[in-house]
Amino acid sequence: MGFENGEISIGKEKAGIGLGFRSLMRRKQVDSDRARAGSGHHKLAKELSILQLIAIGVGSTIGAGVYVLVGTVAREHSGPALTISFLIAGIAAALSAFCYAELASRCPSAGSAYHYSYICVGEGVAWLIGWALILEYTIGGSAVARGITPNLALAFGGPDSLPFFLARTQIPGLDIVVDPCAAILVFIVTGLLCVGIKESTFIQAIVTVLNVCVMLFVVIVGGYIGFKTGWVGYTVSSGYFPYGINGMLAGSATVFFAYIGFDSVASAAEEVKNPQRDLPWGIASSLSICCFLYMMVSVVVVGLVPYFTMDPDTPISSAFSKHGMQWAMYIVTAGAVLALCSTLMGSLLPQPRILMAMSRDGLLPPFFSDVNKHTQVPVKSTILTGICAAALAFFMDVSQLAGMVSVGTLLAFTIVAISILILRYVPPDEVPLPSSLKESIDSVTFRYGIQEKDEGNSKNLSGKSIENGPEESFEYPLIVKEDGSDKLNEQKRRKLAAWSIAFVCIGVFILTSSASVTFLSVLVQYSSCAFGGFLLLGSLTALTWIEQDDGRHSFGHAGGFICPFVPLLPICCILINVYLLINLGTGTWIRVSMWLLAGVFVYLVYGRSHSSLTDVVYVPVAHADEIYRTSAEYVA
Repeated sequence: MGFENGEISIGKEKAGIGLGFRSLMRRKQVDSDRARAGSGHHKLAKELSILQLIAIGVGSTIGAGVYVLVGTVAREHSGPALTISFLIAGIAAALSAFCYAELASRCPSAGSAYHYSYICVGEGVAWLIGWALILEYTIGGSAVARGITPNLALAFGGPDSLPFFLARTQIPGLDIVVDPCAAILVFIVTGLLCVGIKESTFIQAIVTVLNVCVMLFVVIVGGYIGFKTGWVGYTVSSGYFPYGINGMLAGSATVFFAYIGFDSVASAAEEVKNPQRDLPWGIASSLSICCFLYMMVSVVVVGLVPYFTMDPDTPISSAFSKHGMQWAMYIVTAGAVLALCSTLMGSLLPQPRILMAMSRDGLLPPFFSDVNKHTQVPVKSTILTGICAAALAFFMDVSQLAGMVSVGTLLAFTIVAISILILRYVPPDEVPLPSSLKESIDSVTFRYGIQEKDEGNSKNLSGKSIENGPEESFEYPLIVKEDGSDKLNEQKRRKLAAWSIAFVCIGVFILTSSASVTFLSVLVQYSSCAFGGFLLLGSLTALTWIEQDDGRHSFGHAGGFICPFVPLLPICCILINVYLLINLGTGTWIRVSMWLLAGVFVYLVYGRSHSSLTDVVYVPVAHADEIYRTSAEYVA
């Protein structure tokens, strides 16, 4: 890799002429002003500030699920301890948020987890992550749009209160219920997103503020009723933990999915005015606001009525109705509609940017990377996304596919945490440069090749002239030996760190899968858990002992957020997300696997041969700046 005996590694050779395993491992250049200037792509408008990022994060995260989820989880898992379940889930989500915050500020380009994994892990993993995110946002947007119709009907007075052209209708002779209202809403949101990021974010901010006002209404008015009635929900005979600590933890795993959505902030990174400052604040603030609102609503609702009497479908409305406030149902229903509309915008916003990032890298046709010159948004990708989401929302009840949304999110969370470990311990030591710079690369290569030969000659000469003087006999040989020793030690450190990261992933997989399966005998299950735990703890100890790479300081854009408690925090993040992934169910994984296999086919047919890395020259990071300076294409 890099310069070896005056030669260089050509991208085609390194990738096996675009074939084989090596093409899956090639990594693109980390974000930099120089890389952006030479990309030749139209840039997105930098319009977003911290407040707009918070609106995107909160709007994408707080959906109508909170208006339903509190009843289901309280009845089946947590009881009055629902608030603690939300707190633990919020802390678990914060682990991923820390990882996202560092990578988003270092690599502030469109693409989110796909972009980070392409830089840190490799093209194969990046493709699968991008492909999974496409599925997540398409199905997620369709499911949200489909859920607006019944809530909107309740707001108008009942299930059959919508006009006939908006109401759901079953097609005669077919088991298909079409939902024109959902499709129309998707097209409206798509139109808003095409107008411009500033305008669409402004609308989303208004809707989000109204939704937050509804939740504050629930907290304030519900709290007043609770103090008047003595908080009967907390006086039940079964106590604060009716299902025990395990039930409370099971509730945390369920409500964890109420926090997914803050990654939409990272997907808009390229459109942020000051990404190093605003992105970490936007991610942290939106997640903190969501956690606070979830906890406050759960405190009030489980205190108004006993958990076992809650209506699993309309827990908040029914809690107010039992205290003689039937009119509150309309406010709560309006909040659910607003929350769904905001979430719909948050679901449709990231996908065009994922498609655009994949197209920029050559993995998808150039059609997807076209940015409108007037609105400075990827209009073509946005329209295509809207058409697909509207078609699904119109024809299909995608609620049974909702688990597939969680797979994409959890895979992204996991790979982002792994990318943090790679960034800190084994950041890329080579840079892919375009073959158009080959003349400059050859010049620099030749110069360093001559220097290496001169160093070797000076070493031999000084070795022969030991009796000629102490300076010649000791100074130069010691310097040469020290340099060679440092290089060898650095190679050993990187190799040990890379294997430790690999064993972390293996240990997590063995531990979580062994703890989740039920068909194994107790002895085999415990033995597998012990082995996986041993691998995990051993690798964690090794990474704690190994010194982090100095290259992490110059990786991407400096001056942003730094993830704390590395390697412990990313490893905890990996452990939680992989455990949730394994427990999503066999049916969900079968459907996701079919989609991923289709993605592999698309990559083999198109992406592998059209990748922007099929004809590049890999050079050491230390020489990249010099090569650019000596090239005719260099722009200061």
